[in-house]
Amino acid sequence: MSFDNIQWDLDKAGIAWITVNRPAKLNALSSAVIGELEQAFSQAASDRAVRALAITGAGDKAFVAGADVAELAVLSSNEMRQVALRGQRVFRMLETMGKPSVAAVNGYALGGGLELAMAATVRFAAESARFGQPEVRLGLTPGYGGTQRLPGLVGRGRALELLLSAEPITAAEAYRIGLVNAVVPQAELVAASRAWLEKVLRHAPLAISLVMEAVDTGFGGGLEEGLRMEAAVFGLSAATEDFREGTRAFLEKRSPEFAGK
Repeated sequence: MSFDNIQWDLDKAGIAWITVNRPAKLNALSSAVIGELEQAFSQAASDRAVRALAITGAGDKAFVAGADVAELAVLSSNEMRQVALRGQRVFRMLETMGKPSVAAVNGYALGGGLELAMAATVRFAAESARFGQPEVRLGLTPGYGGTQRLPGLVGRGRALELLLSAEPITAAEAYRIGLVNAVVPQAELVAASRAWLEKVLRHAPLAISLVMEAVDTGFGGGLEEGLRMEAAVFGLSAATEDFREGTRAFLEKRSPEFAGK
């Protein structure tokens, strides 16, 4: 798969490494980048060889330092709305494809960059990373899910503090408030992201996908709807070959060999 603004690499473990590759622009999310992410996420969702994803930015300064402001500055109100809807749709693809993902945040994750990171399953940050939603400084609001995902991760008060102050926070502070799952030295970021995904991928693929679907349903629809979904996927998982293999392996005191069926 060939792209102009991102890099795609599929490793032997089945992890698709997607790198936003515009270091001269601090990996800003232009329309072209969003389009290529859409292609990459669509490919990842449909390709059985892809078992997980890791998203990062080229260079050591930025994960994604926001949207391409020069591109947005000339758009009409309706065009801006369409930009937001497109970005929301693309990031939602990452969030709902049923395959675990890590945002390996290697530098600035601002605006749309933080919104992209929040759509991943988990976020690992280099010690030098910085996080923020600075849109109000431009007389703008977040458009790719920041007002919705951020409160779910850090709580309403913390989210409003970040959204309204427009001030970036350090990786250590992001970890303290629950925005990121781990902070590691820059040199260890890729290895830590890979290690977590490989640990997850030792488990049953269908069960992983169903857990993610149940969490997403409850997060968006509330406790009652989430509990109904939990019961439904509990029943579905019990009908899989992986469930039979997992229980046999447990009783036989051996490691399971899951087939994703």
